[in-house]
Amino acid sequence: MKSTLEALEGNNVKLSIEVDEAEFDSNIDAAFRKIAHEVRMPGFRPGKAPRKVLEARIGIDAARGQALNDAIPQYLSRAVREHDVDLIATPEINLLDGAEAGPVRFEATCQVRPEITVPGYNGLRVELVNPALTDEEFDEAVTAELRRHGSLVDSDAPSKAGDYVIIDLVGTRDGEPVPGLNVDEWTYEVGRGWVAPGFDDQVTGVKKGDTLSFTAVPNGTEEAADFSVTVNKVQTLALPELTDAWVAENIAEHETVDAWKSALRERLTEMRLNTMRRTVVDRVTDALASLVDIEAPEAMVQGDLQARVQNTVQQFQQQGIALDQWLSATGQDTASFVEGLKIQSEKAVKVDLALRAVATAESIEATDDDIEAEFQAIAIQVNEKVAKVRKAYEQNDAVTDLASQIRKSKALDWLLHHATYVDQNGATLDTETVLGHSEADHDHSHHSTDAGDSE
Repeated sequence: MKSTLEALEGNNVKLSIEVDEAEFDSNIDAAFRKIAHEVRMPGFRPGKAPRKVLEARIGIDAARGQALNDAIPQYLSRAVREHDVDLIATPEINLLDGAEAGPVRFEATCQVRPEITVPGYNGLRVELVNPALTDEEFDEAVTAELRRHGSLVDSDAPSKAGDYVIIDLVGTRDGEPVPGLNVDEWTYEVGRGWVAPGFDDQVTGVKKGDTLSFTAVPNGTEEAADFSVTVNKVQTLALPELTDAWVAENIAEHETVDAWKSALRERLTEMRLNTMRRTVVDRVTDALASLVDIEAPEAMVQGDLQARVQNTVQQFQQQGIALDQWLSATGQDTASFVEGLKIQSEKAVKVDLALRAVATAESIEATDDDIEAEFQAIAIQVNEKVAKVRKAYEQNDAVTDLASQIRKSKALDWLLHHATYVDQNGATLDTETVLGHSEADHDHSHHSTDAGDSE
């Protein structure tokens, strides 16, 4: 087999491939062996009729056609590997010679992954929510903790947000009770927004003995209902007095107000820090994708989108949820759901191209040691020997793709450590605090997944 590569306009190349008669004859042999299993020949067991007998019976044209169908993809794959063509779509094949006899010549027009540059990647500015609590936020957190230990007391004052009303609730539509909206002595916290838009406004400023009648659209429905509310009680939540004695009696592990507040602030800050760290990769890749000034190639978008849809359907199936019912419950149709996934795919493709560009610009490569380490990590995940994993990748020509994933992961690590992080007020955040030890030392598979791969 001989092959040549020619660049075309856009992200396309043309492979010209020629296979001589002697080599292609082996493909015709293989085609006859395949046909032998499908054609019953008297005196021969299935698959055992020799080529000469079959050729005399059915002629060579059928076998040649079978050989072309089977062999052209194999020769194309060889040429793609030899010329390191980074395909992103199924090539268009044009058979030039050899349909009936002689050497086989064909051309393949291949759409390839574009190579881009991303000026500005070295100055990424990424905004995150500062994990430090303001004094006001901390005071609200303290109050929320105290409310958990509060006690309800009757009140003669008009109800306000945060108070509780004990009500008899009647909800009807055309005179018929609405399911879930008819209950006696129901304790409801004003401001929760649980019943219907405007419901909380109605039960704000009421007192014991008040009666209300109004119309509203219950949450989760589209038709209005008539509400009748009788206020049996208004109660406020009395908070305990925060003293060392109260802390010692009610809060495990702490004896004083200062010790408890210090521990609470530390716990809340750690929670917010972890929340912030979970957003870092997504925010960095958002910033990176915004630097890509070309449209995401449609072939790559569709490939990524197909994988996303399949993964989503599988996840729903594993959880025993019917996708169409979930879509209906969330007010979506299939088209809008897929369109939402397509937006993610478009970002994933841009991130894929941009990470490769960063790797090229920074001379980042996947070393043999990197690839071997990944084989070992995969072997542990699938509980197989490393040699078996390595062989599977080699047999499927997947080592190059794995190296690309590792290279992109290393490029993402580089970006994570070179970005400038700021909070919502523009103040600079410390990089090591943002990333944390666990983020700085993550493995390749974590980053490549979060970066939104598109292969």
